Amino acid sequence: MVTTDVAARAPSSGAAGRTGRAAIAWSVVALGAWALLLVVARLWGRALLDDGHVLRLGAPPLVGWDDWRPSVRLLAPLAAAALVVLVGPRLASRRPWRVVLAGAVAATALWAVALALVDGVEGITRPLVLPGDEYLLDVPSVGSAGDFLASFTDEIDGYVTHVRSHPPGMLLLLWSMDRIGLGGTGWAAVLCIGGGAMAVAAVLVALRDVAGERLARAAAPFVVLAPAALWIATTADAFFAGVGAWAVTLLVLATGRRDGRGDLYAVGSGLLFGAALMLSYGLVLLALLPGAVALHRRRVRPLVLGAVAAVAVLAAFAVAGFWWPEGLRVTRREYLESVARTRPFRYFVVANLAAFGLALGPAVAVGLARLREARVWLLVGAALVAVVVADLSGMSKGEVERIWLPFALWVLPAGVALAVRRPAVAVRGWLALQAGVALLVQTGVRTRW
Repeated sequence: MVTTDVAARAPSSGAAGRTGRAAIAWSVVALGAWALLLVVARLWGRALLDDGHVLRLGAPPLVGWDDWRPSVRLLAPLAAAALVVLVGPRLASRRPWRVVLAGAVAATALWAVALALVDGVEGITRPLVLPGDEYLLDVPSVGSAGDFLASFTDEIDGYVTHVRSHPPGMLLLLWSMDRIGLGGTGWAAVLCIGGGAMAVAAVLVALRDVAGERLARAAAPFVVLAPAALWIATTADAFFAGVGAWAVTLLVLATGRRDGRGDLYAVGSGLLFGAALMLSYGLVLLALLPGAVALHRRRVRPLVLGAVAAVAVLAAFAVAGFWWPEGLRVTRREYLESVARTRPFRYFVVANLAAFGLALGPAVAVGLARLREARVWLLVGAALVAVVVADLSGMSKGEVERIWLPFALWVLPAGVALAVRRPAVAVRGWLALQAGVALLVQTGVRTRW
């Protein structure tokens, strides 16, 4: 009787064959669309540059310039990638959950640092002190926290580009670190790398809560081994991603509980969301992720508690002298007077998605096409909606390979569609493809970050 029931539920060989052919077809279409998007963005960008447009994209759709520079230093990221490809899926499926999380954090940091070191130690430190751009350059200009916050919007023209483009939180944090003896590029790099690596753990914890441990384990290698790691060791956006990711995860956890701990999670999430809003205005879109989960679970209380805590953070900064809505208004004015004026909206609607797709990698593009797990789509889909909103807002013209890192990490779990009930050799093949794209970009394009 049991045998008959199992046989009745099992797909016939013909059905399995049709399913296999459909999967192959979806994979081919997704890979073709991914490659076509990159080619269009590349050729269109080159044509605009030839016509005299000032895009500040030397390697469309990426910020940087073409510079083919293979070297023996590639052995380090090759070894790191090989480690994840060969043993990552097995370890993720068999080791205790806490070990999986710790391993994912360590592997992400190792992979990101190994990629950056292809350009030597400068590959990590140089992007953090780019002339005219980076936060560290303005640390000496902060006299006291109170005076800095109170005068920030009035004196915004005097700061470097990234300070002008963001709330004052990151510069205030780096200044505070400098005051206690943790200044300079080394500690700033630790902050960025740590933030990006811890963001991976947050994504996996949220995925486990929403979709179950089996899927979270299967997704782990794809969240770790992605081209997005190219911008984890070298940009403040990696730190933003970490703060934002844990804000999302705590609120997701809160929606699944109806006790005092759930309320604590919600308040903690709100405090982190408030901190995130002091790092980047665009991180407000991350609220779509726990919002989607709360809607699915029909839970309003955690959202209210989180919102109250986030507003409390904004209110505290307002008392100190910085009013967030005014900061957003002034930053929008600065943005419209920047290089954004010379970057055509129509082109960057496409180029942004191409750069984002490159950060995700081809395997994740295929995963998105083949993902049928509704629970995973709650997080992945909400992140994609956030990206579309950011893309159409006109406030993201270029540089999204780093700017959208906080969203990219939430799309990477789509790779689970290539891992569950798949042969080990196929999973390793997709992971190797992800690593190969990252290595190709690192070797062929000298990005600014």
